[in-house]
Amino acid sequence: MKAITRFSNNLMERYLPDPFLFVIILTVVVFGLGLGLTDSSPVQMVAFWGEGFWALLAFSMQMVLVLVTGFVLASSPIFKKGLGKLASFAKSPGSAILWVTIVSLAASWINWGFGLVIGALFAKELAKRVENVDYRLLIASAYSGFLIWHAGFSGSIPLSIATEGHPFVDAIGIIPTSETIFSSYNLIIVAALLIIVPLLNRMMMPKKEETVTVDPAVLVDPPVEDVPSKANMTPAERLENSWILSMVIGALGIAFIIYYFINNGFALTLDLVNFMFLFLGILFHGTPRRYLSAVQEAVKGAGAIIVQFPFYAGIMGMMTASGLAAVISEAFVSISTVDTFPLFAFLSAGLVNFFVPSGGGQWAVQAPIMLEAAEMLGSEPAKVAMAVAWGDAWTNMIQPFWALPALAIAGLKAKDIMGFCVIVLVVSGVVIGLGLLFL
Repeated sequence: MKAITRFSNNLMERYLPDPFLFVIILTVVVFGLGLGLTDSSPVQMVAFWGEGFWALLAFSMQMVLVLVTGFVLASSPIFKKGLGKLASFAKSPGSAILWVTIVSLAASWINWGFGLVIGALFAKELAKRVENVDYRLLIASAYSGFLIWHAGFSGSIPLSIATEGHPFVDAIGIIPTSETIFSSYNLIIVAALLIIVPLLNRMMMPKKEETVTVDPAVLVDPPVEDVPSKANMTPAERLENSWILSMVIGALGIAFIIYYFINNGFALTLDLVNFMFLFLGILFHGTPRRYLSAVQEAVKGAGAIIVQFPFYAGIMGMMTASGLAAVISEAFVSISTVDTFPLFAFLSAGLVNFFVPSGGGQWAVQAPIMLEAAEMLGSEPAKVAMAVAWGDAWTNMIQPFWALPALAIAGLKAKDIMGFCVIVLVVSGVVIGLGLLFL
């Protein structure tokens, strides 16, 4: 395993470009495939790209807030103390890898945005406390937890088809989560990954002489700026350093969170996660001035998200409007039988996800084809939907789109962790594929 890991890391470090160059290459590839595999003309492909370019603006802002609010919350004294206490249970590099993977898997199953941020922040805290742990593998292990998000409480596809009036209700009706998220086959796959992925990450630990560590001093947050004495403060400075204002607005935010849970149950959404992170950060930092200082530090890592996500939106525009995503899906359907269809639905979704990294957007494109094929073949629509959901989550392991928040928090590049993630992709693909085929 160490030899395989070394080969994979060397391959990624040598040939994987920066995520910005990666998305540009993807753009060119999809443009060419659209011309070659569909009836679209060059002018049409340009139009599809440009018209879709800004389709993810709202989601881009959500992702920026995931990074910023999560980072700010984690830099608060109370939260750092809590993460530190949790990290104290890891006494060796091996236990640190196991611990961060388990925490990230559990958090991602609850909510994908929560898992992305908590995993990366916890990994940083472990790096400060555990000597001789490979920092690259630590962050890769934190990101590997993202693998199971679409099989959990925030899975967009199973939640969508369980909602009244969803776009495909006439074809499949309302499918409750008892047949998707909480089905026996899905829970068995999740349980298997909860055991296999932490052990796999532990097995990938490099030899001591090949371990890449990080100086804990580099991970220490900047010192809090000095607060002038009250006698020397202007009225504006008194407001900036007033804990009363933070408590009032923080209490208002907490009141809404309680109201939401009372009326909606434990149904976390990305907006609610960001809302929780934001107002807990305000409370935990104590004063507006400290909170704003932490925000200024956090936004430094948001540049990659702001610049790259519009390009992915353009790729999605070309994939969907040209019919290229449908062509790929139909190719897999054409070689499927009733028994193998869930497996091929999973594989096709994994391929499409590489170019359309959005669960909801991908389902909108693939669902008409997959559900019609499921009816023709006699496959269960609930299982086909979960196969697409698993495919959407699976290839995220090698899709820098989703890794950007974690990489920004960790201060690493995609090529630093992707060698480990490729191995997770291969092993988890076998586990998920076998589960969908035989369960």
